[in-house]
Amino acid sequence: MTDPVFIHPIPEPVAVGDRFRLTGAEAKHASVKRLEVGEGLVVTDGAARAVQGSFLGDATVEVTDILELPVPHPRVTVVQAIPKSDRAELAVDLAVQAGADRIVPWAARRAIAKWDGKEAKAHAKWENAARAAAKQSRRLQIPEVTQLVRSPQDLARELGLGETGAVRVLVLHEEATEPLPAAVTAAVNAASANGSEAAATEIALVVGPEGGISPEELAEFERLGATPVRLGPEVLRTATAAAVALGAIGAVTDRWR
Repeated sequence: MTDPVFIHPIPEPVAVGDRFRLTGAEAKHASVKRLEVGEGLVVTDGAARAVQGSFLGDATVEVTDILELPVPHPRVTVVQAIPKSDRAELAVDLAVQAGADRIVPWAARRAIAKWDGKEAKAHAKWENAARAAAKQSRRLQIPEVTQLVRSPQDLARELGLGETGAVRVLVLHEEATEPLPAAVTAAVNAASANGSEAAATEIALVVGPEGGISPEELAEFERLGATPVRLGPEVLRTATAAAVALGAIGAVTDRWR
């Protein structure tokens, strides 16, 4: 089994042999897990730095290695239409476990759940779900949960579409004919003869709500250069679609290698 992960600030600078103490919730976590002296653990700040360590007791960690954080290729941003309240945190949890690098909440037109008047509280719940899932799945980086987007145009601004050409938007849609794996493979390997089209370094995966993406929204996405894709023969729940799609992307790219 891999070492447990603790999300906690790391001293700056830090070197092998340095010692520091876990505090707050992570000190309690070490106690609850009943770590024994000499057991290994990983401490990450959740963003850019992580260390391997040895537990010395009394919430104290001795650094045994400085870890290099992975750089996924391509990055995957999940644009998640807001699910029903009882499935919202599940959608975030599964996407993070499956490897999402960023999550964008989307107020789709047909979404049943709304964040109106409670956006800050709902956003905090998604952030907490992302943090917990990253820790449970032993990820060194906590995926960012962006602010809510309300339209395909808002999403284009969030992703910086058109600025670099490095982001490809794929919209999961049951009536699409192009399979997701084929679209991903084409995107990450794209390179025209004259060099006008660069290979994608990021995939933005759009997941619709329970009622599906409206024809108007789909048309707006396509005008922005997005490609509708089919995930498989079954129609998945909005809470599980991203996780399944991330698995398919991992199988046809370097993300799992």
